Amino acid sequence: MPIACSVILSTYNAPSLLERSLAAFAAQDTKDFEIVIADDGSRPDTKAVIDRARQDWALSITHSWHEDHGFRKCRALNLAILASTTDYLIFSDGDCLPRPDFVHTHLALATKGRFLSGGYLKLTGQVSERLTIDDALQGRATSYTHLRSLGMPRSLRYAKRLSTSSFFARLSDRITTTAPTWNGHNASCWKDDALKVNGFDERMEWGGEDREFGMRLTNAGIKGLQVRFRTPCVHLDHARGYVNDHAQRVNAQIRDETRQSKSTRTAHGITEINRATGSILDADSSLSTVASEPFARHTSPQISTP
Repeated sequence: MPIACSVILSTYNAPSLLERSLAAFAAQDTKDFEIVIADDGSRPDTKAVIDRARQDWALSITHSWHEDHGFRKCRALNLAILASTTDYLIFSDGDCLPRPDFVHTHLALATKGRFLSGGYLKLTGQVSERLTIDDALQGRATSYTHLRSLGMPRSLRYAKRLSTSSFFARLSDRITTTAPTWNGHNASCWKDDALKVNGFDERMEWGGEDREFGMRLTNAGIKGLQVRFRTPCVHLDHARGYVNDHAQRVNAQIRDETRQSKSTRTAHGITEINRATGSILDADSSLSTVASEPFARHTSPQISTP
């Protein structure tokens, strides 16, 4: 079966979360996709989770890893973009669990000149702990009824967002007043468009770094299409030790600059990745050579494939 798209999942030292996310992708109602893990320097226990997912669930996974030198998610995403082998990219995070029709719906709605803007629903800590791998494999992670049985408070908003009515979802996406922005936990675009804007700005740490990427897409004429009701996913609760005020101020300044200048391309993205690694070419090229061991301790980005 030909591979139709690449799902790029970001992760960092959260193997329990990633395993459930991969289980939810194993439960997708289409199998014609690859997964590229954008790993920001996780320990070997993350690799063990990925290896099990390949073996147990027959997932096609490329593990793109670089050494841990602080929060460098944007570089990890850029490396994953270059490691992808298809024309269409779906982005999510390794702490998110999609509904079984997630990949199929993104593909069905993919349109030239557009990026798709989805969202997520945050689960409580209690529900996140109780949600199992089997729940993800059986597609129960996005069932409002099941989540309520695990202790999720009653919520009309969650009931609407997790509705299985395709008519209601289409109508809701059409009439919602929420603007379509790039949300890294649930968004998709053509690979050519991601390369056109030079990927993610690697100066940015946590805090709206995904939105800035979407702003450049919009400035380049790639308009957002709202799909948050048609592509639901849930977010597992966890601590965020990487959050800091300084980075958020820097990110806000970069977004302001992008907004005011109407920039379509960052000077700190894919083309700036160190070519000395032998793995990365420029934005108009593709991944060339790959390294053999994803956890050799040196500074080059590493790629492992099944």
